Amino acid sequence: MTDQQRAPGVPDQSCFHVDCLWRPLAGDPAGRFIFELCNTGSDPISGFRLAFTTLRFVERDPAAENVRLLDRRGYFHDVAPPEGFRLASGDRWCFSLGGITGEPQHRSEGIVSAYVTLADGSRKPVTVGDLRREPSGEKRASGAVAVQPFALTPWPAEVALVPADRLPGYLAPADGATADELSAVSGAMALFRRLFPIEPAPFSLMALPGDGLLRFATDAALGREDYRLDFQVDEILVTTADAAGRQYALTALGQLLRGARTGAGFCFPGEGHVIDRPRFSWRGCHLDTARRFFPVGDLARFLDCLAYLRLNVFHWHLTDDEAWRLEIGGYPQLTSVGSVRGPDAALPPQLGDGLEVSGGFYGHADVRALVAHARRLNIEIVPEVDIPGHSTAALAALPALADPGEPADAYASVQGFANNALNPAVDLTWSMLEAVFDDLAALFPSSHLHVGGDEVAHGAWLQSPLAVRLMADLGINDPEALQSHFMRRVQAMLAERGRKLAGWNEVGNGAGVETAGTLLTVWQKATIGAGLARRGYGIVMAPAEAYYLDIAHSEGWDEVGMSWAGATSLETAYAYEVGDDIPSDLLPRLKGIQACLWTELIDSRAHFNHLVFPRLAAVAEAGWTPAAAKDWSRFQGLIRFCPSF
Repeated sequence: MTDQQRAPGVPDQSCFHVDCLWRPLAGDPAGRFIFELCNTGSDPISGFRLAFTTLRFVERDPAAENVRLLDRRGYFHDVAPPEGFRLASGDRWCFSLGGITGEPQHRSEGIVSAYVTLADGSRKPVTVGDLRREPSGEKRASGAVAVQPFALTPWPAEVALVPADRLPGYLAPADGATADELSAVSGAMALFRRLFPIEPAPFSLMALPGDGLLRFATDAALGREDYRLDFQVDEILVTTADAAGRQYALTALGQLLRGARTGAGFCFPGEGHVIDRPRFSWRGCHLDTARRFFPVGDLARFLDCLAYLRLNVFHWHLTDDEAWRLEIGGYPQLTSVGSVRGPDAALPPQLGDGLEVSGGFYGHADVRALVAHARRLNIEIVPEVDIPGHSTAALAALPALADPGEPADAYASVQGFANNALNPAVDLTWSMLEAVFDDLAALFPSSHLHVGGDEVAHGAWLQSPLAVRLMADLGINDPEALQSHFMRRVQAMLAERGRKLAGWNEVGNGAGVETAGTLLTVWQKATIGAGLARRGYGIVMAPAEAYYLDIAHSEGWDEVGMSWAGATSLETAYAYEVGDDIPSDLLPRLKGIQACLWTELIDSRAHFNHLVFPRLAAVAEAGWTPAAAKDWSRFQGLIRFCPSF
């Protein structure tokens, strides 16, 4: 795969959106399709064609209006506008075709896929909306009364809403929307289509009578992620200051309509407002892809899940003892050797591995595609290369990283890996890390790069002649001080590349590192977080007993998951209040919260979903919703709307 190719499974960014309305005709039950192709990009186009597939294909004289049918084979159609037609940014090309094969019975019988062929022959993806029909005027579904009749997850900062008597058909931009606004609506619709593919989409760019019309406004006084929704009859005003706030506003609107369509006591607002802002700037989720390899398409879907829950940081754990998953220029062995496990490989089978070789790594093109996808979702990807401990895979790939004078099995990590720490007294350690940080800085625009720093084994380096000599030269005599020296040198290397250091809370052990700009993820006791904050570190709280998603839900014998941190029920995860463990004077150093998912035992999509959802929604609400607005009873009623992996 070249750097220009799209990673499989990662959605392309689209500058075009097509909607289709089916309209019956007197004397012809099959009716006509009425199409609208919207240019949501910034550049006008002319001399283009639109190709699309639809189950109800044109089988005879199409009685085409404002369109030329160039080709039709099976379900495939290729059409073009009249000669000389120009589609400006934010404008629509409206056309219709008749002669279709029978009356559509379901919304899935409209356009299934589409692309535009530009005048130069290049092709661009097109986002596809649901098949629309004239509104029937049906009233909203009724059902049992919910604790709160509005389906919003996480719950907003301020909600003052009155239920409407009727559901809008779809939510569509009103006339006058800009290309950026149209693109945002199309992108929100695509997100819901990817997450809930068999449900009707909440959005359309084709406004019909009975739809809820979206109007957009800008207020520079709002924060980047803030938004306001004002509801009136058949119209919603969306006010934001930035694209992130606009995305969150549209996601909230989509959740409201999705919930109201189910009935069960949930409604769409008829009037009132939502004023919303995040509680914390860092609302993260970590995923360990070292112990289990996740295909790029799966990671793209997981990013979609995070976006739906308004989580804005993906902490991507790329290396560990069990595998090295990131391509590094100049050191191909890190992935050719360090990503492969098997009976005859340099790395033996681990949990879940059998006779078959397991492997997989992420190339630079994969990373760029995921970073671009995350950016469209207003998610920052923070990569982690876990050093100096947890480095068995790197040491297997590059044996020269080890001190030849150090005895085998001189020490072992808590997971049982011998001699698994990079040696700061070996020159290759630093030349390899130079290449690693060069690639991380080039691939990831995040301000912080996570370098692990956790669980360096007791006794590491004490039997390495090179390390003992280095400690003597530095005037230190214990591994903790040597780790501090290691991390301070790493911090300086990151600074040379314009990046700040993030790490696990052990980075602060001993003398630690420079506190300015450093961000430490606290996974151990909350008192450790308070102590680090008092020393001047920025902290992200990820307590294992509440926010580690690999921990089993209960202590029941048949429950799946890890047990070393006890058990974490959904209610326990929801009830944990991070502010209770950090003194008020230190709260400015609390940057946010984070869920973590380690994957030693996760062997199926079903297991993943069982552990992650809806507990991830509980963590998301802790990161977004004001503590005083959290409500367990309300949250219980909304978990049915959680996405799944």
